[in-house]
Parts: sequence; structure tokens; C-alpha cells
Amino acid sequence: MTDLFDDVPAPDVDWYPDWLPPEKADQLLVRVIGEVEWRQDTMGTPGGRVALPRLTAWQGDPDAVYVYSGIRNLPRPWTPAVLELKAAAEAACDTRFNSVLLNRYRSGADSMGWHADREPELGPEPVIASVSLGAARVFDLRHNRTGALQSFSLKGGSLLVMKGKTQAEWRHRVPKEPRVSGERINLTFRFVTPRQQSGRASGR
Repeated sequence: MTDLFDDVPAPDVDWYPDWLPPEKADQLLVRVIGEVEWRQDTMGTPGGRVALPRLTAWQGDPDAVYVYSGIRNLPRPWTPAVLELKAAAEAACDTRFNSVLLNRYRSGADSMGWHADREPELGPEPVIASVSLGAARVFDLRHNRTGALQSFSLKGGSLLVMKGKTQAEWRHRVPKEPRVSGERINLTFRFVTPRQQSGRASGR
């Protein structure tokens, strides 16, 4: 008998909802907020440049320059808590990362729109390890061809690893959630091939 759901696409992800113990995740949240140099970037729109609805930071090896949405990210040095999470993510994924994009969602009013991480310097099938600290937020993945939707609740201490054709075939977002009052920090570890310029939007 044919399974009616055989043809429903699924993203190529590994999901670890309880990757870090709650106490450890809480400690790392405080450390990351305090040690990272946060900034308020802007992005271009038809009406002009507007502030991103979140704070961001970029850390990595000296040659890990990354460009998205017209924002040129020059890597700041690795800070201790971020480096600790990087080592743990590398062990979990059995891969090496040379950079991380950090997003700070100050409340449920902060968000990230639909996009895919498809910049050339990430390669055709990047491994992106998404670590969440703080308040739980919804993370949606939508299949480009069918519109199939898969959602995760990314709570503090969770790890979601996107790999394979996920960036090529799916888009993802963090929608606004007005009822959420707590802060969330998201770290997306990746490997960037040194390159002069790139194109579209990024994140998690």
C-alpha cells in the first residue's frame, strides 16, 4: 500500500531539542549577551534603508568576510562563550566552522523574514548549525516548489543543523510573536570560503 505522505518533502536537518542542559544554556545566554559587540544594521528597501528588526554580530577567523543584504560583515575576534559553543557544534556536526552570525531577538517584536542562505561562499550544500539560547521562538521552513511547511520551536539549549539541499530547496524565517517578551540569541555557525563579494540575504 502506498503511503500518501511519501511525496511530502522534508528538509535535510538534524534536530536536537535538548542539546544543552537548561542551566548551561541560561549561563551561556548571559555570557554571550555580555561579551558580544552587538550592532544595529540596516538593509535596503524600495523606500530606502531601514533598521533590521534585531541586533546582529559577526565573529570568525580573520578571512571569513561575509556579505548579505548589502551588509559587509568583517569578522570580530571569537569571544570565549561563542568559541565554547563553536567547539561543541563542531563536535556534534563532525565538521569545521570558521564563522558565526549572531542574531539577538530582544522580544517577540524582533524577527527575520523568509530567505535562504545561498551566498556563493557558503558552497552548494552548506552545513549550518543553529544554536538557540533564551526564549523559545518559532522557526519555519517552507519548500520552494510545493509550499510545504515545517515548523520547529527553537527553545534555549536546542541545536538545529541544516545541511544537504536545504538552502537550495527551502526558505526559512523567524516570524514575529507579540506574546513573547523574553530575549533570544541565535548563533548560526558556518564555513565561509574567502571571497570578495556576494549577494542575497542570510540568517536564522
